[in-house]
Amino acid sequence: MHATRLGLAETIDPVGRHNIRHFMPDQHRLFFAQLPFALLGVLDRAGNPWATVLSGRPGFLASPDPMLLCINAFPPDCDPAVEGIYVGARLALLGIELPTRRRNRMNGGVVDLDVSGFVVRVEQSFGNCPQYIQRRDYGGFQPPRFPRAEPLDLDDEWALDLLRRTDTAFVASSTPPRDAQPGGGVDVSHRGGVPGFIHIAEDGTLEIPDYRGNRYFNTLGNLMAYPRAAFAVPDFTTGDLLQLTGSAAIIWDAPRVASVPRAERLWRLQPSRMIRLRDALPVQLRPPEFSPLLLADSDAGR
Repeated sequence: MHATRLGLAETIDPVGRHNIRHFMPDQHRLFFAQLPFALLGVLDRAGNPWATVLSGRPGFLASPDPMLLCINAFPPDCDPAVEGIYVGARLALLGIELPTRRRNRMNGGVVDLDVSGFVVRVEQSFGNCPQYIQRRDYGGFQPPRFPRAEPLDLDDEWALDLLRRTDTAFVASSTPPRDAQPGGGVDVSHRGGVPGFIHIAEDGTLEIPDYRGNRYFNTLGNLMAYPRAAFAVPDFTTGDLLQLTGSAAIIWDAPRVASVPRAERLWRLQPSRMIRLRDALPVQLRPPEFSPLLLADSDAGR
C-alpha cells in the first residue's frame, strides 16, 4: 500500500532486495571503524523516536564479523535516547563522514551490553549517495566533554534560530513498536538543504521537503505506518545538539512543493519535546562546502 501511494510499487522492492543486505560488507565495516561519531536512532519506553550522537576516538565502532557491530559508547544518562538501548531493542546507526560526504546505514537489534557499550546484530546494511551532504572538514578533537541535557520550551529562541539556519539534520523514524516483521524497526537518516530548507509554521510545526533520493523510502514508509519522528540538529558553532520528538504527517500535495527545488512532497513534524544537548559533538567542524546539487539549484533560481 505504501509503495502504491508513493507511485513506485514496481521499483521499491527490487531496489531494496538488491542494495539492502543482511550483513555488513567489508567496506562498511572499515568505514564505521574510522569514524569519530555516528548518529543513533531509538524508541524510548513510551514509543517516541529519538536521534542522538554517539562518539569516541576512531575505533569505538568495530565489526568483529559481518553480522555484528560493537559500539564502545553510550549516550549520556541525561539523553532520552539512553532508554532505547537494552537487549532486544531494535535501533539504527548512521555513519557519516562529512569531509568525504560518505554515509552508510545499519539497522539491527541489541544482543549484548555492559558498562562500556553494546553489541548490535545486523538486520539491514546499506549505503546512500552523498547528494545533499555538505562537506565539512574536521578541526581538532575536543577535550573530554560531559554532555548536559537542557529541556527547552517549544518556542525556545536558540532552537528556532538553529532550525532556520541549519543545513544539516538527522531524522529518526520507526515501524510500530513490537513490530517483529522483517524490515521493521528503527531507522535514522540524513537531511540536508540550504539554510531555510526547514520551514517553521506559526504553530511551531516543522515542514521538511522530501527530495528525490535513493528510492528506499525508509523514512516515508515508517511515517505512514507509525506517524512519529525525531529530529537531531547539530550546532556546528557550539558543538551542541538540538533533539526533538513529536507527531508526523506526510503532505502529498501542497502549494509549497512546487516552490522547493527537487522536492517531491513535504512532511511535517509537530514537536512535543525539545532538548538541548550541550557539548555533544566530539570534533570541531569547519564551515561547509555546499552540495553541488544544492548549489546548482541555487544558481538556477537566480
